[in-house]
Amino acid sequence: MYIGGGIALLVVGGILSFGVRDRVSDLDLTAIGWILMAGGVLAIVLSLVLNRQRTNTSHTEVVERRNTGNPPAPPL
Repeated sequence: MYIGGGIALLVVGGILSFGVRDRVSDLDLTAIGWILMAGGVLAIVLSLVLNRQRTNTSHTEVVERRNTGNPPAPPL
């Protein structure tokens, strides 16, 4: 998930936790909201950590040259 998905989980979880005060067929929407908010925080933290690791990578270019010892033939 990206940062946007984490923020979306936070928003939906906040609405369920603080905006809805009902129980729907034995489901506690407040608990579901808290779980979604925890998942949103986890998604944001993981995306920031993974993005940080991508910026710390170094790239090395390897060029292989072969010299056979014979100069190329002169053009005719």
